[in-house]
Amino acid sequence: MLSLDAALRIASEKGLDLVEVAPQASPPVCRLIDYGRYKFETIKKEKDQRRKQNVTKLKEMKLRPKVAEHDFQTKFKGLKQFLEAGEKVKVTIMFRGREMVHQDIGRRILDRVADDAKPFAVVERAPLLEGKNLFMILAPSRQAAAQAAPAAKEAANGA
Repeated sequence: MLSLDAALRIASEKGLDLVEVAPQASPPVCRLIDYGRYKFETIKKEKDQRRKQNVTKLKEMKLRPKVAEHDFQTKFKGLKQFLEAGEKVKVTIMFRGREMVHQDIGRRILDRVADDAKPFAVVERAPLLEGKNLFMILAPSRQAAAQAAPAAKEAANGA
């Protein structure tokens, strides 16, 4: 344990800064460090952590209750690509006017989407009616996400 004057004198002799690390401790703990370098390294670590952080986006796929089979297949293909890329997908059935009476048709479409997507997705939020839209949220399953991670890294390294 050193006095404050002695610690400051040693810091100035070595060309370093005296930084209080743990002010709550008794006695307070201080370190001799180059504060500019320390600050630079902490900022660099924070940037690396933000870069490595996986941000999932929510994509939306809109359908209508009277969707034709080919249109359904085309939309489903896009939905599959989003899920395999590790994105979450909000599948929305939009009702207009008198179509609101036939919500069961929209629920059947969402059930079909969920059944077809079972190998690579899980239903994160069950179908829910909000205003004139019926929607559900699909998330990539653990196996699909694990397979997509190495492919995404290869694509990033190749680009």
